[in-house]
Amino acid sequence: MSTTTPTRTQAVEPKTGGFVGAAANYIDERTSISGAVKEFGRKIFPDHWSFLLGEVALYSFIVILLSGTFLTFFFQASMVETHYTGSFVPLKGMEMSAAMDSTLNISFDIRGGLLMRQIHHWAALLFIAAIGLHMLRIFFTGAFRKPREVNWVIGFVLFVLALGEGFTGYSLPDDLLSGNGLRIIDGMLLGIPVVGTWMTYLLFGGEFPGTDIVGRLYSLHILLLPLMVIAFIAIHLMFVVIHKHTQFPGAGRTQKNVVGYPVLPVYAAKAGGFFFIVFGVIAVIASLVTINPIWNYGPYDPSPVSAGTQPDWYIGFADGMLRLIPSGWEFVWLDRTWSMNIIVPVLILVVFLGVVFMYPFLEAWITGDKREHHILDRPRNAPTRTAIGAAGVTFYAVMWAAASSDIIATHFHLTMESVIYTLQALLILGPFIAFFIAKRICIGLQKKDREIALHGFESGRIVRLPGGEFIEVHQQLDDYERWKLVSFEEYKPLMIRPDSKGRITGTQRFRAALSRWFFEDRITPVTNKEIEQSHGDHH
Repeated sequence: MSTTTPTRTQAVEPKTGGFVGAAANYIDERTSISGAVKEFGRKIFPDHWSFLLGEVALYSFIVILLSGTFLTFFFQASMVETHYTGSFVPLKGMEMSAAMDSTLNISFDIRGGLLMRQIHHWAALLFIAAIGLHMLRIFFTGAFRKPREVNWVIGFVLFVLALGEGFTGYSLPDDLLSGNGLRIIDGMLLGIPVVGTWMTYLLFGGEFPGTDIVGRLYSLHILLLPLMVIAFIAIHLMFVVIHKHTQFPGAGRTQKNVVGYPVLPVYAAKAGGFFFIVFGVIAVIASLVTINPIWNYGPYDPSPVSAGTQPDWYIGFADGMLRLIPSGWEFVWLDRTWSMNIIVPVLILVVFLGVVFMYPFLEAWITGDKREHHILDRPRNAPTRTAIGAAGVTFYAVMWAAASSDIIATHFHLTMESVIYTLQALLILGPFIAFFIAKRICIGLQKKDREIALHGFESGRIVRLPGGEFIEVHQQLDDYERWKLVSFEEYKPLMIRPDSKGRITGTQRFRAALSRWFFEDRITPVTNKEIEQSHGDHH
């Protein structure tokens, strides 16, 4: 038997592993994608539970896309008047739009249609809620600091897009609730001086309800907004890979206790399983809990509006702000009516959202901190930031609660005026009270942690000294636990320095005052000298 060896002119066929391997080699030779996959596969992602909030948002959006694709085959985005002939008897023969008619058909006549509608709606609510909680986690742990300020901005834009995506979808059925929500938007736009009339004309295509507002919202809901959300999610994930994940203090104590797992194969497998868990939970909720039963409301008609008419929860803060403004704030100037009960809420909401949008840059300017941060803060170790977050959450919560002022009044047998007056007082005083309480709690916890770091924690073991004194033995912390417990970074207020011409400007004084306020009542970090001294005293 003779064997032959390949010559220079003979090609050696690689072992491709069949058709799939051959296809993979073909693509890789032309795109070099294997290098990118290997690089991405080596990325380490943290295994802390709080990082799952972003994944919940991502997986909820995937569920939205899947369920929404199903619904697009049956929904008719038209306001053409028709008469309902479906199987829901109480509405039979009633005049309604084609959008409402098709939504009822999806709910009662399409196999699995109602389940898909409710999966779509619940996934949308979870998507917005997960983004909000994810941003709160980032805020309170300081994950927005350099070099991740841009990613905070991207996340905020994603949150706003999610609000728009949810509202446009909520308004499509053309039922009583969605029609009232659109009417509120129309009223807010008309209340804006000079340009309000033109804005509502562009949105509705004429006087409310316009010629085809459902068709316009449908284009936004299934085309423009989803594409923008997908684009911003891709950019957000790209920055996560570039900047690497932040981590909590104490992660990676030993080689076996690593920060997280590489994407391939461990994290990808865990993420895939978590996606099906999220999908399953949404499906269970959609199967058991009814949401947006449009058949109970009927088609849109401005006459039967009653108490208890609220938008979805994520728009509640805007509706609540409108309810909290006192009436009678209109005046005529330059031959125009200036409705301050519309202008003031809009300005408050714009300023509130603008502060959230710009906060990473505002804090960096106040503190003068230009360092990169990859280790997260414990919220107690940044008391002023935590207090600001508590004040912001309180402000949002009061606006959100005001959207249900009529429900609160009817359920607790209160007068509407007393509920509104109480919420108005809380809107002004609540954030200050929350700020003070949160900061005092953080400082108290810092003092407790400092005490434990220096003197250890109570062990419950009582010993008698040679002189007859009884003392409790304190269990000392090791270096790892001590480093995880307290912050070793000391931040100080900015110093006022004259410029090149020897002047101290008003902006510098203002910035220095803000810096002193931000760092006041701070707890001095534990030093190595103090630790050594405490160990000597203990021994």
